Amino acid sequence: MVKKVVLLCGSPRPNGNTMQVLKECAKVLEKEGVKPQMISLAGKRIQACTACYRCDKEKKCVLKDDFAPIMAKVKRARGLIVGSPVYFGTARGDVMNLLQRLGMVSRSTDKFLAGKVGGPIAVARRGGHTLTLQEMTMFFMISDMIVPGSTYWNMVVGRNPGEALNDKEGMETVRHFASNVARLVRKL
Repeated sequence: MVKKVVLLCGSPRPNGNTMQVLKECAKVLEKEGVKPQMISLAGKRIQACTACYRCDKEKKCVLKDDFAPIMAKVKRARGLIVGSPVYFGTARGDVMNLLQRLGMVSRSTDKFLAGKVGGPIAVARRGGHTLTLQEMTMFFMISDMIVPGSTYWNMVVGRNPGEALNDKEGMETVRHFASNVARLVRKL
């Protein structure tokens, strides 16, 4: 069975720094025998959870937007890496909308996130990385997921497209993180 890891890019820029960083992680996953599956939120509409709790009864999210196909891919994967650009010190709103709805539906149905391997990556011009990582890591932890470490925090510095790839330490850190995700996915 092919083991997949979804790489979710939360940037509205389809070829911005966050996507470029995740593509480097995808290369590592492939090299390590795990199939990467890229999903971009660019051009997609992801509403905030309304806490209607209809997912308890209907076993799916009832909001009508681009969420359901993304959730289906995450359900079938063994891992999830979420990359977000940092806007005003935190993750983009639609990234957190998606994560919160994934968490709510998982908890209300078959706990499909439990035991999956993954974690967050934050990409920013200068600051806000640590708060963004903390914010996103809380989703992984409350969802009973396995979050491997790396040699530093999963943060990369860059503003204009392509600058993040020049952050040598940041890129080494996220590549090592992707390698750890692949190693755990293969062992589970």
